[in-house]
Amino acid sequence: MADIVITEFMDDAIVAELAATHDVRYQKDLADRPDDLVREAASARALIVRNRTQVTADLLDACPKLKVIGRLGVGLENIDLAACAARGIAVCPARGANAVSVAEYVVAVMLMMLRGFHRVTDRVIAGEWPRGDLMGREAAGLTMGLVGFGDIARHVAARASALGMETVAHDPFVHAEDPVWRQMRARRVPLEDLLDGADIVSLHVPLAESTRSLIGAAAIARMKDDAILINTSRGGIVDEDAVAAALKAGELGGAALDVFAGEPVNADSGARFRGTPNLVLTPHIAGVTHQSNRWTGVLTVRNVLRVLEAG
Repeated sequence: MADIVITEFMDDAIVAELAATHDVRYQKDLADRPDDLVREAASARALIVRNRTQVTADLLDACPKLKVIGRLGVGLENIDLAACAARGIAVCPARGANAVSVAEYVVAVMLMMLRGFHRVTDRVIAGEWPRGDLMGREAAGLTMGLVGFGDIARHVAARASALGMETVAHDPFVHAEDPVWRQMRARRVPLEDLLDGADIVSLHVPLAESTRSLIGAAAIARMKDDAILINTSRGGIVDEDAVAAALKAGELGGAALDVFAGEPVNADSGARFRGTPNLVLTPHIAGVTHQSNRWTGVLTVRNVLRVLEAG
C-alpha cells in the first residue's frame, strides 16, 4: 500500500516529481469509489484530495497511520475537521493558489453577460446578423458587490477597480477599521444594502449554516431586475430553483453558477435550468487553469511533506 494516496485529478508533472521520491498511489477517480478508497488508503500517512472526496470519521478510522490531509484547494466542507482534530491529523488547504483564476473567471463571465455575447453564436452561424439585439452594458460605472471579502474577493475588487467599477463588500469578519478597505478601494456595507444597490453580486463565502441558502428568493427580490449573480464559492449558498425562477420571470438580469448543491449535476438535477434565459453554468472550474492547477499541486505537496517530515 502507498504512503501517499491522491484521490482526484492533480498536475501530472507534480505527481511524477512526488512519486520519484515517495511511495505514491494516484487514481484521479478514487473519490468516486469509496470502497476502493478505504482499501487504498488503509496504510497511507497522507491523503491528497479535492472537493469530491468525502473524508469522514469512518474513513479516518480505516486509516490508522494517517498524519495529514492535503487539500487541492481551499474549501473544507468535505472533510470532517472535528474528527481530524480528535485524531491529531493535520488538514492543509492550498490557500491562495487559485485566487487569480477564480477572480478572472468572475470578471470574464461578468463581461460576457453584460454584453450578451453568449446568446448569439448559433444565430450568426445560421446566417443572421443580430447587431440590434446586442446593445449590452459597459462595466465602467457599475457597482460590483462582493459577499465575502477574503483573498479571492480582493483580487476581484482590484480587477473591478481597473475597469472603472465601484466596489462594495459585505464581510462581518473583516473589521471596519481594517486598512484593506482603503487599499482595495472598497466600501463596507450591510448585506441588504449590497443586494439593493449592486449591479453585479459575486459570492465569496464558505458554506456554513449561516450561509446556506443565503441567496434565496427573498435576497433575489431585493436585487435589481438587471443585476447579475455570480457564484464561484460553494453550492448550497444559492437557492438554484429561486435563481431559475427569477431569470424566467425577468426579475434578475443574469446568473453564472460554477458550483451547485449537488455535484456533479446530472440530467435530472440539471432539468430545473432548462429554458432559463441569461444563465451560464460551468462544472466547478472557476479555479482550474493550467497555472493554478500546477501551483495548487506545488503548495499541497509542500504542505504534506512538511507535516510528514516533522514526524
